[in-house]
Amino acid sequence: MEMTRRKLMTGPRYLNFVLGDESYGIEIKKVKELMGMTTITPIPQTPPFIRGFINLRGQIIPIVDLRLKFGLPFREYTKRTSIIVVEVPFGGETLLMGLVVDSIRDVASVPDDKVNRVPYINAKVHSEYIIGVANLEGGAMVILDVVKILNSDEFVQLKGAEETGALQAQGERV
Repeated sequence: MEMTRRKLMTGPRYLNFVLGDESYGIEIKKVKELMGMTTITPIPQTPPFIRGFINLRGQIIPIVDLRLKFGLPFREYTKRTSIIVVEVPFGGETLLMGLVVDSIRDVASVPDDKVNRVPYINAKVHSEYIIGVANLEGGAMVILDVVKILNSDEFVQLKGAEETGALQAQGERV
């Protein structure tokens, strides 16, 4: 049975999650941790999609709500709402960022030849974030490039949010 399972898990692996009624995926190699919703400390003067930061075992992680980033309406967080902590390169270093999603489905292996690269997709997500679309048994999964979800100005704001969060966290300990 183990051999059969390994054969099914060929090709790049993607974390499959849901926003609204659409299924999305990000490369599992970029995922550092999965967690349930927790208290997010807001940071003033940041874009609405930057919800604030969390303190995860002493590390300050800025949080981005993907619904808001992609122009979807805000939805109250539920017990199924999750945070995906990802690693993204920025300015010669690796930045941790939390992505709020409606729910997490599973990990899907998708051979490269099953990913349809399309120049334009009529979706709620800008096409520059999209690597392609994979047809899975449960329906289509839009594969996102986690590095391109934020532009360089937004990464600067996110890095600033991380630093502000660190200062706020230090102030709470004093």
